[in-house]
Amino acid sequence: MNDRRLCELWLTALLSDDGAALGTIDTYQDDLDVYLGWLSSQGLTLLAVTHANVVDFLRFLDERGYSPASISKKRSVVRTLHRFIVAEGYGESDPTTLMEPGKRGRRLPHIISMKDVEKLLATAHARASDDSLSLFAQASYARRAALLETLYASGMRVSEAVTLPRKALRDNSRMLFVKGKGNKERLVPMHNQAVIAIQRWLAAAKAYGVTSEKWIFHSVRDGSKALTRQSSLAEIKQAALDAGLSQPNLISPHKLRHAFATHLLANGADLRVIQELLGHADLGSTEIYTHVEMSRSQRMLFDLHPLSTDDAAT
Repeated sequence: MNDRRLCELWLTALLSDDGAALGTIDTYQDDLDVYLGWLSSQGLTLLAVTHANVVDFLRFLDERGYSPASISKKRSVVRTLHRFIVAEGYGESDPTTLMEPGKRGRRLPHIISMKDVEKLLATAHARASDDSLSLFAQASYARRAALLETLYASGMRVSEAVTLPRKALRDNSRMLFVKGKGNKERLVPMHNQAVIAIQRWLAAAKAYGVTSEKWIFHSVRDGSKALTRQSSLAEIKQAALDAGLSQPNLISPHKLRHAFATHLLANGADLRVIQELLGHADLGSTEIYTHVEMSRSQRMLFDLHPLSTDDAAT
């Protein structure tokens, strides 16, 4: 039984036995892809992994710049997967036996500044408007610009954006019907610039000769296939590089979600409205953005207060 099949069996068990949400399964699948990719690079299989190998994998994640929270999550996924393999009789030993469950601390997210978001969007639109490019390239850049606009305008998760059905955006409407975690639907308002960006992308795809009745964000070459999360991440990373942002490695679809919430809060939006727009089940998940704003306020106070300097009179 190969590694992929073992992972599929575990994820199926989570769905059928533990009632895990599909969104949770998607994130676990991403973590498994990283783990299996590393194992392959080391010439290892799941059944041959040792405790030392797991330690090396966690060190690899740290060296690649993964956040402590992300490492902790992947550590938990690896630990639970190996426990499943042994419990179901597919393997004889668990390389994570000596590992305690990781403790995840609350960490404030990195927030993209409004200036950097504007630069990111402007660069994406400039690429999409270059008539000297092929129709395929124009459509690709138009999709990138539309995706960036949609994520920042709505604050939706990238998994929600790439699976938006074509019918979610109705003619002459600035509202999107979004299906989030637990299949809960919510209505998300979109500003006009984002709606126009989507329309331009769909027009560019049609000019290239590909349309989709199923998806808003589909493959440029095949309208029957939705844009994948992996491709969207690569697109946004490249957009950050093209825009010349100082830390392009920190830019991701989820960072645009953070930016959406933080920038709304900074401009006076009500926290409960932000909670509704983000699709958070409870206000506690949304309150992290108040901590982000408080930390910014503290830095501003320390930097600008007349008595905050070392040589200030007392």
